[in-house]
Amino acid sequence: MTEHPYRLAWRVTEPIHAMIYFVPEAPEAYAKAGLDDGGAAYFASRGAVFGPCGPGVVAATFYNFNPALVARALPAAWQKTTPEALLAARHDAVTAALTRGLGADVLDGPEVTEAAALARTAAEAATALPQGRPLFAAHAEQQWPDRPHLALFHAQTLLREFRGDGHVAALLAAGVSGIEAVVLHVASGQADERFLRVTRGWSRDAWAEAQEGLRSRGLLDGDGLAEAGQRLRAEIEERTDRLAEPAYAALGEEGALRLAALTRPLSRTLVKAGFLAPGGRTR
Repeated sequence: MTEHPYRLAWRVTEPIHAMIYFVPEAPEAYAKAGLDDGGAAYFASRGAVFGPCGPGVVAATFYNFNPALVARALPAAWQKTTPEALLAARHDAVTAALTRGLGADVLDGPEVTEAAALARTAAEAATALPQGRPLFAAHAEQQWPDRPHLALFHAQTLLREFRGDGHVAALLAAGVSGIEAVVLHVASGQADERFLRVTRGWSRDAWAEAQEGLRSRGLLDGDGLAEAGQRLRAEIEERTDRLAEPAYAALGEEGALRLAALTRPLSRTLVKAGFLAPGGRTR
């Protein structure tokens, strides 16, 4: 099947946001802001839009992380830094990483400027539908950056969290918990078990228990997806795409394809340079 232009625009542009979780510039910037614990910095920097919150709202909205892991990071992080400092540090890291990966001339070039304008149009259209999307709504309250590459990053952040909140809603409606979501993802063959289990803070026992529960529902066959599991994942993804459509509908299919055409070479460059590799925190 041909990929729908709206999904294509999200998928192709996503590395411009997602790289912030892997590049070494991020922990360096957070350390300068006072938080030198990489794990805590992830929860605090992404959750900073909620203010100096505790672990509950972050565990709820991030969804697939062990709440105990989040509780080790928050609210302790706010004794070392502030949400405002981390939000500023995040943008500093974006600028440093994208300059390293793409070059200053590209960041100030016409393609990034046009892509930022298109992505912003979609992101601003999404702000008409904040209900039930807490992580998106909190990010949407942040001011728009002036520089084109930061505007593009911010727009993709909004579009990612808009889609992500919809994905959480689809998982809840399907009766799939946070740990079950990552177990199903691994069972599909698209992700590494150890990486997801460890980074999400789940023990081997908790993982095995979730697997057994999914097997009892006929969703797993051994450690892989059963046919019912494949259908369920496809239904969740289709619903997630549908819930994300209102943002990209502001561009139309032609505008979404143009956004993808503009960001594809940027994202490819970042991916090929290892900006999304799990070990990418070392230069």
